[in-house]
Amino acid sequence: MPRGPSPSELPRPHPNCPNESRIRLLPPGDHHAAKRAPRTLSYMQLNPRVNREEFEKKAANVKLLLMDVDGVLTNGKLYLVPDGQGGMAETKGFDSQDGIALRWLSWYDIKTGVISGRNSPATAERARQVGMSYVFQGHIEKIPILEKILADSRINEQEVAYVGDDLTDAIIMRRVGLTFASANARREVKEVAMATTDASGGSGAVREVIELLLQTKGIWNELLKKYGVIE
Repeated sequence: MPRGPSPSELPRPHPNCPNESRIRLLPPGDHHAAKRAPRTLSYMQLNPRVNREEFEKKAANVKLLLMDVDGVLTNGKLYLVPDGQGGMAETKGFDSQDGIALRWLSWYDIKTGVISGRNSPATAERARQVGMSYVFQGHIEKIPILEKILADSRINEQEVAYVGDDLTDAIIMRRVGLTFASANARREVKEVAMATTDASGGSGAVREVIELLLQTKGIWNELLKKYGVIE
């Protein structure tokens, strides 16, 4: 009789995305493969309920990328340091590769913004540095803020992408067209999101999403040529 697969031969779920089938896309840095077949450069994990073709169509139509801050643009850690006046100041760290990718989106008229539950001068400054259009802080209830942004931008909610990591982000994920959870997100958020990044928040999760958007829009190779990566 034919031998069935041993337990070691069976596919294993990706550790960052339990209960989801891992789809391997072109790996970051495989620029020769990108030149041959310019598709998404990512190990991103699609939720099994999501059709890849529809997912990429949605990505190609995104006009606005919104995101949480703590756990998405950062690793979620908050640092308290002396402020020089006898008190303590809160700060956090941001990823430089996320930053340049956010600037790239502004080149192609794709707006960006954050909706965060915490007030932080560091967030406001980072948003200014990368040219964000929308910065809302101190808002745990995020749907009213989303509606303000949609009204101001005149962008349809189906043309909005969102990246989150915690329960307060799930409700927005139910509203907008394209949704991502960072690798460090809560399990419940990963189950709602259409895809989960391979990278964690503060370590390239946003960069991963942006590369995917630029790929599906046919822009990625243009950037690779600009920087001399491909001819």
